[in-house]
Amino acid sequence: MGLILGGMCMAVEIERRFLVTDESWRGVTRGRSICQGYLSVDPERVVRIRIEEGSASLTIKGRGNGIVRPEFEYSLPLADGRELLALCGGRLVEKVRHKIDFAGRVWEVDEFLADNSGLIMAEIELEQADQQFPSPPWLGLEVTPDSRYCNVNLALNPWLGWSGVS
Repeated sequence: MGLILGGMCMAVEIERRFLVTDESWRGVTRGRSICQGYLSVDPERVVRIRIEEGSASLTIKGRGNGIVRPEFEYSLPLADGRELLALCGGRLVEKVRHKIDFAGRVWEVDEFLADNSGLIMAEIELEQADQQFPSPPWLGLEVTPDSRYCNVNLALNPWLGWSGVS
């Protein structure tokens, strides 16, 4: 998606994240395995490498303004992606992503693995920050404003290490 700022078109991401409350979403689609790592975790710019079932990408995300932030994504040769992932110094997130259609919208439900095992979140990408959408019955608490639930922060401070999480 693009946003016009000062006469220039800029790629942006507008998304909201929610915890998933139950298992009723399961069985709708086959999930895809994702491993992603972070080359830069600077608050001004996050640089992510992602390997997803035989393809690789590099994503650069800028500092956000609410739920809106600049995002640029580029395909990489798989071999390059694997080598760059190895440079991430263990700052990894592993998950299985399920894409689910609900009321004409695509939701991405992520089942986290390894140090974030047990965490299940749903994301929806929007065209506008104030856009309304119907909520699936398995949608729980919105965690968009809680930066702990950003994937980069889950790589740095995994969910299983949070107090009270088992």
